[in-house]
Amino acid sequence: MDCENESRSPEFPADLKYQSGFGNHFSSEAIAGALPRDQNNPLVCPYGLYAEQISGTSFTSPRKLNQRSWLYRVKPSVTHEPFKPRTPSHGKLVSEFNESNSSATPTQLRWKPVDVPEAPIDFIDGLYTVCGAGSSYLRHGFAIHMYAANKSMDNCAFCSADGDFLIVPQEGRLWVTTEFGKFQVSPGEVVVLPQGVRFVVELPDGPSRGYVAEIFGTHFQLPDLGPIGANGLASPRDFLVPVAMFDQSSHPGYVIVQKFGGELFTAKQDFSPFNVVAWHGNYVPYKYDLSKFCPYNTVLIDHGDPSINTVLTAPTDKPGVALLDFVIFPPRWLVAEHTFRPPYYHRNCMSEFMGLIYGGYEAKADGFVPGGASLHSCMTPHGPDTKTYEATIARGNEAGPHRIANTLAFMFESCLVPRVCRWALESTYMDHDYYQCWIGLKSHFTCELAKEQTQDLQNGLEEKK
Repeated sequence: MDCENESRSPEFPADLKYQSGFGNHFSSEAIAGALPRDQNNPLVCPYGLYAEQISGTSFTSPRKLNQRSWLYRVKPSVTHEPFKPRTPSHGKLVSEFNESNSSATPTQLRWKPVDVPEAPIDFIDGLYTVCGAGSSYLRHGFAIHMYAANKSMDNCAFCSADGDFLIVPQEGRLWVTTEFGKFQVSPGEVVVLPQGVRFVVELPDGPSRGYVAEIFGTHFQLPDLGPIGANGLASPRDFLVPVAMFDQSSHPGYVIVQKFGGELFTAKQDFSPFNVVAWHGNYVPYKYDLSKFCPYNTVLIDHGDPSINTVLTAPTDKPGVALLDFVIFPPRWLVAEHTFRPPYYHRNCMSEFMGLIYGGYEAKADGFVPGGASLHSCMTPHGPDTKTYEATIARGNEAGPHRIANTLAFMFESCLVPRVCRWALESTYMDHDYYQCWIGLKSHFTCELAKEQTQDLQNGLEEKK
């Protein structure tokens, strides 16, 4: 076997292959016979590989929830120098939210798109926390990050020991190399990188920006469909998992950057962490093309709740209550009769962070643009802006079917109340006039008409007497 020819190419493959499914037990080998056939960790693995398990749940988690994978690698990941705090420190990553690093506010917040810096900056240094709640130390909570970068990671790999990353690119493709294989992730797709999995982000298009949801202490799963039935929303077959590729070449001074408790630590080693020749298991990274989502909507009256468009959910122990839901608002038809079709005015016990990948958003005629973001926290009022309300009312009851096209917005929704990081509140991209979009809403209450109707009702009751 010519192992050199089987090694990872220095160039990103033009035609990547994937496996499909969600929650499956997958297996992949870059060299035939590299997977042990009868056991997980034999005394000597095929081709002299090391067996290494990565566990995403406790050993004794119920079998239906248990997640782990076995990796067969050229050298084990433990072969590195001691971790040291990264210098200079990052300073804008948080995984334990409290008064010292973030603030609570019930005000509606909105941010304009961040410009990608001119100075070279990779995914790690371009990543910053916007808001979040809970603690990675206590294994309960979430963090919402954004990133703006313009160069590929070089001779280093990143991983988060704090939680799973759900990355939503808004501008620029991502070439993501993981221990399990490679992804190409374009705007309109998302990728989930589980806690502890090492990865590299390359930027083939140059400048790139997007959003990241990180969850502590649990993993994403598909939402139950309930009375929808067996089909709809995100289909398991449309989730893609990479196939094994490996790099066995020497890499002197290679750096592992690990996020641990919101801080970054580095360790040096002399080989690539992507030296996995074969693997099997159900704890895997995956990607999903949002254009494949099968949305559901009302076909007669009223506006459905946004939960009907949930792609992935991270549950809590309380049934029906999510630590974090990932919800999208894709192109779709609006056909409801005698109905205010945009999202209704709302106060919610959940907190909602929204982003826009492309196009416009049906509830905001102005100000909410691709790459921007908004936050409406627990019980903070929100809803369509003045222009959207007035335009909807002007169309009247005979608006007819209407297709919302060229749009893709999303929402991270959580039962926890987020605290907002100082740098996000002080950002020059903060839209301090956001509240103005509702100030123009005027009263349409017709008092005289109400009096006439009341009088007619009273007259009718007297005639019956």
